[in-house]
Amino acid sequence: MTSRVRLDHVVIAVSDWERSNAFYRDVLGAELVEIEEGRFAYRLADDQQLNVHGPGSTPYPRAVDPVRPGNSDLCFVWAGPADEAAAHLSSYGVTVELGPVPRQGARETGTSVYFRDPDGSLLEFISYSG
Repeated sequence: MTSRVRLDHVVIAVSDWERSNAFYRDVLGAELVEIEEGRFAYRLADDQQLNVHGPGSTPYPRAVDPVRPGNSDLCFVWAGPADEAAAHLSSYGVTVELGPVPRQGARETGTSVYFRDPDGSLLEFISYSG
């Protein structure tokens, strides 16, 4: 059976707009999009987006226990080999916490590199290429 739903966006929280906007723009290649309620979104592809809660934003409605800076755990597909993802992170001064290591992803087994955003959220690049 084919699912009738798929993810459109997820919400993350940040403690500093300028620092996080620069990180997600530069390191992940996100397009910064200003949205309502004094917030930004990080557009990663034509149909993938992180909506961001941060200082001064007042989104409604929101979760009963809203996401807080540093408590997200997200995985992004890296288009090339995992070694290139690690080198990319290094070029921005981002520490690789673990990897490259084999991991199960949504598509199949891939190779992942783990790192953190400025607030400490765990991020992962998974590569499905050779």
